[in-house]
Amino acid sequence: MLTLTTGAVQVIRTVTSDPQLPPDTGIRIESGLNGSDALRLSVAPAPEAGDEVVESEGAKVYLEPEVALLLDDKTLDAQVDPQGDVAFTIADGAAPI
Repeated sequence: MLTLTTGAVQVIRTVTSDPQLPPDTGIRIESGLNGSDALRLSVAPAPEAGDEVVESEGAKVYLEPEVALLLDDKTLDAQVDPQGDVAFTIADGAAPI
């Protein structure tokens, strides 16, 4: 199952903490368009049918079924640069404890 680093948890919680968003809002990762190898990441109000749900410390990630298989042994991390832009990265292996 995909694991989340502390950085990813913090960023996801920040992005989804707007009180106007539904309580189940999370980040959804799905396949790229037109067969692209790239993954698409978006804010989602809830999981879609069939999505695998990864939750850590209140941060929710919804994985499209095919993406869940692809990311099964991976770790999601996130960094915020000095301009406030967020970059998500996926690495092999589980997150360090």
